Amino acid sequence: MVTTPQSELSFPMKILIVEDERRFAQLIGEELKELGYKVCLVGDGTQALKEMEASPYEIVLTDIRMAPMDGVELLKRMKEKWPETEVVMMTAYASVETAVEALRHGAFDYLIKPFDFEELRLTIERIVEKLRLKRERDELKSEIEAGQELIYRSQKMAEVVRMATEVAKSDTPVLVLGESGTGKELVARLIHKNSPRKARPFLPIHCAAIPETLLESELFGYERGAFTGANRPKPGKFEVAEGGTVFLDEVGEIPPSIQVKLLRVLQEKRISRLGSTDEVAIDVRIISATNKDLEEEIEKGHFRDDLYYRISVFPILIPPLRERPEDIPPLVTHILKRLRFPHGVDDEAMADLLSYPWPGNVRELENVLERATILARGRIRREHLNLRSTSKGLYEMEREMIIDALKKAGGNKAKAARLLGITRRTLYSRMEKYGLR
Repeated sequence: MVTTPQSELSFPMKILIVEDERRFAQLIGEELKELGYKVCLVGDGTQALKEMEASPYEIVLTDIRMAPMDGVELLKRMKEKWPETEVVMMTAYASVETAVEALRHGAFDYLIKPFDFEELRLTIERIVEKLRLKRERDELKSEIEAGQELIYRSQKMAEVVRMATEVAKSDTPVLVLGESGTGKELVARLIHKNSPRKARPFLPIHCAAIPETLLESELFGYERGAFTGANRPKPGKFEVAEGGTVFLDEVGEIPPSIQVKLLRVLQEKRISRLGSTDEVAIDVRIISATNKDLEEEIEKGHFRDDLYYRISVFPILIPPLRERPEDIPPLVTHILKRLRFPHGVDDEAMADLLSYPWPGNVRELENVLERATILARGRIRREHLNLRSTSKGLYEMEREMIIDALKKAGGNKAKAARLLGITRRTLYSRMEKYGLR
């Protein structure tokens, strides 16, 4: 028996043969059954449509010359109702016009009778491979979308979701606030997904990850000759996202020189590419995010107050994971499912996960669980997490660093925050967490 990609698919491949020459249909039907396909034979187009209504087929082989409905008309009706079904035309009357018409209406290919069965087998294999790749793409897309889903059980996150879906209906600029790893981009995607712009692009730009010298051209684009190496014009993210949403992550890292141009985008919905004096009108929604205290950055002269008021019309604060431990069990289930780890977590390990302070929030939880799935052979246990020493070590280390910074700063909170490289608001939060007030 000749092998085909049929074995690589987890669903049984069904082929419908539409042919008024019964003997010919039986011959190719038996050959296809030998290869492992499920086959059904019908004698005309009307019967084929009834069979498809009862149980759709992945592949249809149909003759072109049939009565009362010919193969091209059958093809049109099938593609209208079952666009995912692949149709191969069979004819003893070879003509370029017929073939072109069939392909124009969505046929996968056509075969000229009498054809060698090897030719049919290869055609079917190509279809199976196409369907397999499509299924893999669909599964990958589902996994990506699952990874972009907000998982929660707490009332605090329910309120975040409520606010996000409500503001999604308008074009109001949103500022998403929260510590690193809390899921600020997921909230931004939720807003876009529930907005009238959902069919248009969502473009995330991680401002802290792009060098200052490149950020301006990345956002606004450039013309040919704008700088050394600019051999052709290139549109910026704002142009590429036309009609959609631009998500500026870590907006507090944008340098003042670019803040001026960003303010113009928000005020006038127009941009100028580098190296050009012409203005381009744009239609995008801007969602920003930061873990910085922007009001403090304004006091330091690092962030424009007029830009802050523009981007923070509707602020949404995501609480850290330690303030919503009831979200940990559903997050664990979701993450392990995504990691394809079916065994779960035992009670002691879950207790440790619930009591750990999670300074890295959901991102840290993902990393801990991924490591645990490598170590565990069955259910994840306490020793696979290694949180007992890690939790105490991180907790004590951070607490001591804060105490040391406060001593060096003579009790001055703003100076201590600068020494630690964190915002004053974050310092207050950490001091309260460690009982240092």
